[in-house]
Amino acid sequence: MFYYPMFYDSTYILVMIGVVICLLASAKMNAVFSRYSRVRSHSGMTGRDAAEALLHREGIYDVRIEHISGNLTDHYDPRAKVLRLSDATYNQISVAAIGVAAHECGHAIQHARGYAPLNIRSALVPIANFGSSIAWPLIVIGLIMNSQTAQLFLNLGVLAFSAAVLFQLVTLPVEFNASRRALQILGNTGMLYPDEVKDTRRVLTAAALTYVAGAASAILQLLRLLMISNSRRD
Repeated sequence: MFYYPMFYDSTYILVMIGVVICLLASAKMNAVFSRYSRVRSHSGMTGRDAAEALLHREGIYDVRIEHISGNLTDHYDPRAKVLRLSDATYNQISVAAIGVAAHECGHAIQHARGYAPLNIRSALVPIANFGSSIAWPLIVIGLIMNSQTAQLFLNLGVLAFSAAVLFQLVTLPVEFNASRRALQILGNTGMLYPDEVKDTRRVLTAAALTYVAGAASAILQLLRLLMISNSRRD
């Protein structure tokens, strides 16, 4: 049976494993992006130029391209139909910048084509956000209470956290597909030379690992919560 001095227990090792996995994936991503951000593309196109060219090639003209501050904060907002590129991408002419911009274009193309996993992920956003915000308060209440309703709070907290984990899992095929679309288009258009496409693949693969690590960490955390909940039930 587990004990909870200051909310610490033996299952906390699962959290630490998740943290290590995420740190390793993030370090890998930063190292790979830093390396290929110093490799100038032969086309001389910036990330913004590449994004605009790719979107227009796919017949997409209703998506705005905006600059957003930060490093690798690039994302596509399907609600506003805005593709936002970060400092490391927007005006940069590296193969890494073009690869990241193309990946975000992949999401815009998914949206335009009605890609089902993207639609499912978008529908899960409010559920996942609510679950993430309410899960831990419910779990903490369940841990500190001694009444018969403590288990109910714990179960509700685990259920709420499960919604966030589900979002992480649905995100994986969305991200993989966006990268596949990006690499395919970059290769077909000749925007990047074959060796540059290989470099870009390395960047996008490293980025994908961060999503895999995030999902793995969330699953480990959910497993920990299930173990805690079961121990309290016993």
